[in-house]
Amino acid sequence: MDSNDLHMQMLNMGKKARAAMTELANMDDARRSLAIGKAALSLRNHHEKILEANQRDVDAALAKGLAAALVDRLRLDVQRIESMVAGLQAIAQLPNPVGRDLGQWTRPNGLALQRISVPLGVIGIIYESRPNVTADAAGLCLKSANACILRGGSESIHSNKAIHECLVEGLAQAG
Repeated sequence: MDSNDLHMQMLNMGKKARAAMTELANMDDARRSLAIGKAALSLRNHHEKILEANQRDVDAALAKGLAAALVDRLRLDVQRIESMVAGLQAIAQLPNPVGRDLGQWTRPNGLALQRISVPLGVIGIIYESRPNVTADAAGLCLKSANACILRGGSESIHSNKAIHECLVEGLAQAG
């Protein structure tokens, strides 16, 4: 892929994220929480697919001679997938972070000010070979009504794609 193709791909991804950001900003917390819960269930329902994809990543990492600690961070099992599910379910239960009153005061000239929490917009996250971060970061961004662009390590590409497919399925189920 030449640099012009990469530039266009990133520009397109950014435009899609901005469009998603607008939709998320107008979505109520109950619907965002429902979507996170459905995504968690999708991870659980497709854990075998995730484990198969993860095994491909682990095999490739071992063939490359990557350090044992890196391979351990990369490796998923049923318990680690259940931890991702539990993490998403916990995120769904958090109070709505959007629209919270963070403080009010009046300036000496009489001007009343109020600080209210709002979504940041689009969040980009680059992380190493920890496939669980894909679910955690997506869940936190969705809960806070932010679109996200995630870039996991190349060692976990198959795992991340499988997790992403499950997240997308859950979001689609929630509408």
